[in-house]
Amino acid sequence: MNIKQAKEEIKHTVQAYLARDSAGEYQMPVIRQRPILLMGPPGIGKTQIMEQVARECGIGLVSYTITHHTRQSAVGLPFIREKEFQGTSYSVTEYTMSEIIASVYQKMEDTGLAEGILFIDEINCVSETLAPTMLQFLQCKTFGNQRIPAGWMIVAAGNPPEYNRSVREFDMVTLDRVRSIPVEADYRVWKEYAREQNVYGAILSYLEIRPKDFYRVEADVDGMRYVTARGWEDLSHLLYSYEAFGWPVSQEIVYEYLHHPNVAEDVAAYLDLYRKYQDDYGIEKILCGQVKPAVFARVEQAGFDERLSVVNLLSDGLASYFRQAVSEQTVTDAYFAFLKAYREAVGRTEDPSDEYRRRVEEYAQLVNQKERAGFTDQDKLEADKRLLALLRESQKAMLDPSKERAFEEARSGFELQKKRLEQAEEAAGQALEYAFDFMEQAFDHGEEMVIFVTELTVRREAAAFLAEYVCERYLQYNRQLLVGSRKGELLAELNRQ
Repeated sequence: MNIKQAKEEIKHTVQAYLARDSAGEYQMPVIRQRPILLMGPPGIGKTQIMEQVARECGIGLVSYTITHHTRQSAVGLPFIREKEFQGTSYSVTEYTMSEIIASVYQKMEDTGLAEGILFIDEINCVSETLAPTMLQFLQCKTFGNQRIPAGWMIVAAGNPPEYNRSVREFDMVTLDRVRSIPVEADYRVWKEYAREQNVYGAILSYLEIRPKDFYRVEADVDGMRYVTARGWEDLSHLLYSYEAFGWPVSQEIVYEYLHHPNVAEDVAAYLDLYRKYQDDYGIEKILCGQVKPAVFARVEQAGFDERLSVVNLLSDGLASYFRQAVSEQTVTDAYFAFLKAYREAVGRTEDPSDEYRRRVEEYAQLVNQKERAGFTDQDKLEADKRLLALLRESQKAMLDPSKERAFEEARSGFELQKKRLEQAEEAAGQALEYAFDFMEQAFDHGEEMVIFVTELTVRREAAAFLAEYVCERYLQYNRQLLVGSRKGELLAELNRQ
């Protein structure tokens, strides 16, 4: 199955294992809660989906790459304890708490989460001395003589032997005690994740043209050549950083992430071309309604690869406008909810200023707790922190207002935030209209318009913006064009060519 299907299956397993009966006991006996064993190629996103599962299920997550550990850190150190059996005293060997088990209890203490997932990666690539410990871990859910806390399920991940020479085969006894889920690379599924993570636009544009380069593992006389999903995502972060500094990205740098010389060469060339298109076509000027006549002449003569790149560049440019508008909307909605609760409390308190201060500090603690628990994505976390800063700024003006003035003082900052939202929405809406102006004049109702409207439909930030902002032309084209299906046919035809 693909990684998205595996994620859904793990979520279902979490819900099944943690379901309780009327007496508050787990409906499924702990001994029957089999660990999950994800087996799949390296770098396809096994760790990332565990983070998503934990966040979406509201439970804790402790992750370990077990190859980084020794037997002592996994099992604990031995010590001698005196025990008496049938009147005779014996020296008995016991073990201190494993570092891994201790980290589970630490996570529970830090976050207040009593339930969660212990994720062990590369479990079948351990050393010979650690292998028996891992078998015991899967079979008995223990490290040494320490058991995994109740309410914590085990998910382990490993690589098939064709990807790693140090892989150890599991015996039937172990496999009969786990749920083994095979996972494979799937570009279509990864693309959904990549959009949510704001992967660098040129990477997604390149992979739209050459999806076969998404995941490649080949062996030749010079050794392994490989490209993984992890490589694309890590390269994306580097590209954003280098772009901010204005530094070039050479083929050698690309190869550090994409270990296939042909792919690295093609990607490096495409990155240069993508930036050239951005400058030549003046994407920012297009989104401001300032298109040079020569641009239309050039795009008319361009090949489909170049035209597709221009569409993707427009989508990327719009995405920054959409993200800003959605961020302002998130802050505004949370600000409104805070003020609504405060207004209801003002009439019941003797000191409105102190009540406001107390609520701001409670919100700060909530944000801190969610950050520690990993319950929120980066965009939402940034919005929470922005709101917290705005609330604390408003607090400075609330020295000692009367009850009649308290709420008006508190909402002064909210009115400024509403203006910021209006400005962001207006800027995004205007940029979208200019983008449609260009698309209609350059491509009319051609294949490029299908791709453009599809991108607006499937991109998270675009969909979130269009859910609040009415764009008549988007609605019109979305109804007229076979969004998604025609795009797939076009790209399939392009690949055949």
